[in-house]
Amino acid sequence: MKNIYINILYILALGLVVASCDNYLDDAPKGSKIPTTLADYEAFLRDEYTNQSVDAAQALNLMNDKFIDIATLAAERLTKANYMWDETADRIELKQSDERLYYGQYAGISTFNLIISNALTTTEATEAEKRVVWAEAKILRAMSYYNLVNFYADTYEASTAGTKLSVPLITSADINAPSKQVTIQELYDFILTDVKEALPYLPKVSQTALHPNLGAGYAFYSRVYLQMNNYTEALKYANLALAENNKLYDWNAYYTTNKTIIDLPNSYTNTPSPMGYDYVENYTYRHGATTYLSTEFSIPVDRAQRFEAGDVRFKSRWKIRTVGVETYYRRTLSGMFNYGGITTVEVYLIKAECLARAGQISDALAVLNQVRKTRILPALYQDIVTTDKTAALNAIFKTKNNELILTLIPFADARRLNAEGVYKVSFSKVDAGTTYSLSSTSHLWTMPFPQGATKNPGNGTITQNVAK
Repeated sequence: MKNIYINILYILALGLVVASCDNYLDDAPKGSKIPTTLADYEAFLRDEYTNQSVDAAQALNLMNDKFIDIATLAAERLTKANYMWDETADRIELKQSDERLYYGQYAGISTFNLIISNALTTTEATEAEKRVVWAEAKILRAMSYYNLVNFYADTYEASTAGTKLSVPLITSADINAPSKQVTIQELYDFILTDVKEALPYLPKVSQTALHPNLGAGYAFYSRVYLQMNNYTEALKYANLALAENNKLYDWNAYYTTNKTIIDLPNSYTNTPSPMGYDYVENYTYRHGATTYLSTEFSIPVDRAQRFEAGDVRFKSRWKIRTVGVETYYRRTLSGMFNYGGITTVEVYLIKAECLARAGQISDALAVLNQVRKTRILPALYQDIVTTDKTAALNAIFKTKNNELILTLIPFADARRLNAEGVYKVSFSKVDAGTTYSLSSTSHLWTMPFPQGATKNPGNGTITQNVAK
């Protein structure tokens, strides 16, 4: 799908900012092509390994959603601090080289800024075609800022969002453009404005899985409003998204087709991942932390135990394995994985949560069970039935965490729930006889900016959002 034919200079400043058309593009190096047509700029959207990846590895480490072996814990001190929930560790000092999410998201933002600034004045396209590419870049830019603010800043709370700082806001592709570390409220307002402006021009059918369509716009709007605890708007846009695409993948059918390989004892032969570009649940596709790999992460035993009995999506992806003194669930799929985009199952579960919070428990569980029926073996499946709001929400949260494991969303949800203070998320585990805990109020839930960013903030300033 990658189809980039334009060379352009990327420069590390505040966040990998692309030189503007007023300087670098006026004097392109030999062998390079100055982008002028809409197709030239649209091609940047297809750069999936730079502009369309979301490497939130340290969030996955903190959640213990991926297995980290003993050797890696010994070699990577920041990884160990998050994975073992070490509140005494100075993660700012340790974060000298782990800058993947920061620079990765800003690399994409600089590209999307370039498209937004130039798409409407390009050649060889109609005005409607130009608006589509412009709108797609707006959605992708908003998604990248959502990832940044839900990693490096405290979670959204209406009472404090207007005073707490988030991340630097960059809207220009000019290398010399000033930046400002805006408040959490200012950044969310910016994200919402980008989506609002893009929605009228998004196509109902995507050009590729990398191009956000109307369903993607609605789905992302729903995600943002949920993070802001605005359940009315989140439900509204969840319904609009599902009106565009409400397909659920039949994991029971996948398991039946591959059962002979999956159930073979002591065999770890990979089966093909259905979660790639043509996954029926996709609204828009973006890579995760394993961008350049064809396999996903293995997961710890404790994490595997939180899946439902009979969950064939889990059974099709991981199998228990012991190597030396380490036991874990080894990954068994190969192919592509939509860890950074948006899928229908996320929107179904946003809808379920919003309905439950409105007291519509039976309706919420009907949505939840609609998802579960495509995941749980028929012989073990039972509808979740309750009239208790807390029980219903906990069932929804459990399913969502399992469905979106190895993405940023369970981390963002945990932060949101901890700030709310009603459905708090905390963890504990025993390792080599020692008990480790992560409380709902731990400072570890906010990641520090990398040293490269704070020491070289470009044309602006950056204030750390955590003490360590």
